[in-house]
Amino acid sequence: MTWVIFKREFASFFATPVAYVFILIFLMMSGVFTFFFGGLYERGQADLLPFFNFLPWLYLFLVPAIAMKSWSEERKSGSIELLMTLPITIKQAMFGKFLAAWFVIGLALILTFPLVITVNYLGLPDNGIIISAYIASWFMSAAFLAIGMCMSAISKSQVVAFILAVVVCFLFVLSGTGMVLSALKGIVPSLVLDTVASFSFLTHFEAMAKGVISLNDIFYFVLVSFIWLWAGLVVVQQKKAD
Repeated sequence: MTWVIFKREFASFFATPVAYVFILIFLMMSGVFTFFFGGLYERGQADLLPFFNFLPWLYLFLVPAIAMKSWSEERKSGSIELLMTLPITIKQAMFGKFLAAWFVIGLALILTFPLVITVNYLGLPDNGIIISAYIASWFMSAAFLAIGMCMSAISKSQVVAFILAVVVCFLFVLSGTGMVLSALKGIVPSLVLDTVASFSFLTHFEAMAKGVISLNDIFYFVLVSFIWLWAGLVVVQQKKAD
């Protein structure tokens, strides 16, 4: 039944302008961040670090935007009642919705292939590092998406769900920035500082974006995704009970 929900949700993204707008904005912003803000040509290096360095900040707004309708729309339209009458579990519905949105994000990442072609035309990049960075990016997007879906389950308003998701995701991203760590350094013990940094998406993503694929980093994103999907599942079940 998860497969049925996946097909239904994936098709619904393309039955409306949602997926097309998401992919178009994602591709446009990827180009802007890579070539203009990242200075791909000016750096004189054939790699995609400018793209991957900005990617978490791009996800911060675009992933909650695609996740906000997952449950909010169901609750607002009342179609969630129909969904609950089908011979499926809430767990299957949650996972099916998650996979559909995750694959839309994956498709958007694949469509950035002109960036890969560009750096290969300009020089001799390490394509192994680029591939590992793409894999890391997709796993990181799962964590953003799970948070967004949980926030969508909390509120009937898509706008409220979007804002909540951006705020929570921002905290996960911000905790690993040099600004936060520098501000805390000397105030809190090093153990606390390391703990704060360990919760950051940036801390776990940046190493993998440079080609260092660690099972600990992959496990972190899988764990965060599982925890937030489970939290969303609890919320939906509670709303059903109400």
